[in-house]
Amino acid sequence: MTASVLGIVGGSGFYQLPGLSNPEWKAVDSPWGAPSDEILFAEIDGLPIRFLPRHGRGHKLSPTGINYRANIDALKRAGVTDLISVSACGSLKKKYKPGDFVLPDQFIDRTFAREKSFFGNGCVAHVAMGDPIGPLLTKALEKSAKAERIKVHKGGTYLAMEGPQFSTRAESNLYRSWNCDVIGMTNMPEAKLAREAEICYASVAMVTDYDCWHDDHQDVDVASIIAVMRDNTEKAQRLVAHLARDFPREHPACPIGSDRALEVALITPPEARDPELLKKLDAVAGRVLG
Repeated sequence: MTASVLGIVGGSGFYQLPGLSNPEWKAVDSPWGAPSDEILFAEIDGLPIRFLPRHGRGHKLSPTGINYRANIDALKRAGVTDLISVSACGSLKKKYKPGDFVLPDQFIDRTFAREKSFFGNGCVAHVAMGDPIGPLLTKALEKSAKAERIKVHKGGTYLAMEGPQFSTRAESNLYRSWNCDVIGMTNMPEAKLAREAEICYASVAMVTDYDCWHDDHQDVDVASIIAVMRDNTEKAQRLVAHLARDFPREHPACPIGSDRALEVALITPPEARDPELLKKLDAVAGRVLG
C-alpha cells in the first residue's frame, strides 16, 4: 500500500497550522505556473502533512486569480494522497448557521474564468465526477468534528460562484431554488483537478454568513465575515489536528476510485498524444502514462 500524505488547502482566514513537528516551507515548482505559495512540509504524530494557503500568505490572491492547476500539481509532486479543502462559505439554508461546518458531497460549478483541466488538445481525458468527494475522508472529518464538539452537517451541495463579488439577492434565491446548501468561490475547479490528479478530495465548508437571501440578517459584508472567521479558524485547526492523529498511516483504496480515476479516463491513444503536454502531466498522470 501507499503511505498516506495528508494535504490541506487553507482558504480565507486559514493561513497556518499550529502544533506541527519539523515544519519547513518549501518551494515546489510546477510546469503549470506558480502555485499560490510555498508548501509547508511537516508532521502531526508522524503523519506527513502538506499545507498550502490557497490565497497565499497575506491573502494576496482572489478566487479567480488562484492558479488551481499549479496548486494541485504541486501538492501531487509533494506526495499528497488525500486532500482536505478548508474554506469559508455562505449558507443558503436556515439550518446552516454561521459557525457551523458543512461537509458537502456535491458541487454545482458556476465559475467561468478559470482553467479547469490538466488535459486538452493533444491528450484528452474525461474523469468521472458523479461522486466528487472521497467518502472515507468525509466520514473521518465528521468523526473528528464531533469529537471536537464542532457543529457539523454531513452532505449537501456547494455552489461554486466566480466572484469576487458576493451574490445578488436574485442569484442567492435562484441557488436556493436549486436546493443548494452553501455557496463559495474556491472549491471549483479544485475538486475537478484533484480528481484528475487521482487525489482523494473532501471539503470543509465553514459557514460565515447567510449570503443575502435571509430577511432577518444584513447583507453579507467582509467585516462580519472576518469576525465569524476567527472562531471558525480555531475550530478548523482543532479539526485538522484531530483528523491527522487518527488518520490511517497507509492510504486505503478509495471506494469510489478517486485514486484510480485516470485508468478509465484517457481517450487519446498513445501514438496521438502531444509529447509537450505529456511532459507537463508527469506528476498528475505519470502513473497511467508510464
